[in-house]
Amino acid sequence: MSPFLQTALQAAQAGQAVIEKYYHGHFEVQIKADQSPVTIADIETEQTIKNIILTAFPEHGFFGEESGKTNPDAEYTWLIDPIDGTKSFVRRYPFFSTQIALMRGNELILGVSNAPTFGSGQLAYAELGQGAYLNGERIQVSGYTDIQQAALSTGNIKTLAQHPARWNALGQMIQNVQRIRGYGDFYHYHLLASGKIDLVLESDVNILDIAALAVIVREAGGVFTDLEGQALNLNSTSVLAAASPALHDYALAKLKV
Repeated sequence: MSPFLQTALQAAQAGQAVIEKYYHGHFEVQIKADQSPVTIADIETEQTIKNIILTAFPEHGFFGEESGKTNPDAEYTWLIDPIDGTKSFVRRYPFFSTQIALMRGNELILGVSNAPTFGSGQLAYAELGQGAYLNGERIQVSGYTDIQQAALSTGNIKTLAQHPARWNALGQMIQNVQRIRGYGDFYHYHLLASGKIDLVLESDVNILDIAALAVIVREAGGVFTDLEGQALNLNSTSVLAAASPALHDYALAKLKV
C-alpha cells in the first residue's frame, strides 16, 4: 500500500468521524446557487480531509466540492467530494459516501469510496496496478459479455431523457438486459466492481462524484468512460461503465445516435 493510499484511507476515516457526529445529531441545511444542499457536515468533513492530505503532501493540488481548487498546477491533484449524496444525508438515509481520488497529470491513479452508514459500512479502494478491494477483500467484475445476461443500473439520467434518440436507445437496451435497477450514487459502482451488476449508466454527474469510483471499477477489471466513450477528465459529466469491453462496446454503439 502506497503512502498515497495510506493517507487517503486515514483521511476517509477522519472524515467518517465528522459525518457520523452530524448524521446522528442536528444540523442546518443551506441551498447553494445550483440549488443543491450543503451542510456543516460537508464543510467540516472536507476541511478535515484537506488538512490531512495537504499536511502529508503540501506540494499537491486539491480540488474539493466545497472549497474549490488549491495549487491547480501541481503534478498531483486530489479530488474530493466529502459527502457525495448530501440529499440522502439530509433526509437520513444511507445512500451517501465520501469520495477521495488522486490524479497524476491527467491520469486517475487512486480511489477511495467510503459509505459509513450503509449497512455495516462499505469501504472500497484501489490504486493503479494493485487491484480493487471492498471491506478488505479483493473484488472483481463479473466479466459478462452477453447483454441478455447483464444487469443494468441507471443513476441520474435527466439530460439523457431530454435527448429523444438516446432515450429510445436506452429503452431498447432495457428490453434486452436481464434486469434493470436504479441503485444510484456510490452503490451501483461498488456492485459493478464486485461482480453483482454489469452496466452503469448516468448522464448527470461531475468528476468529483465518480473519479474514485472509476479507479475502483477499472482495477476490478471493468471499463469506465463517459457516454461518448471518452476517458474521464475534470469536465466529465456522464458515465458508461461495464463489466467487460464487449458490454461497453454494445452500450456505446446503442447510445451513439
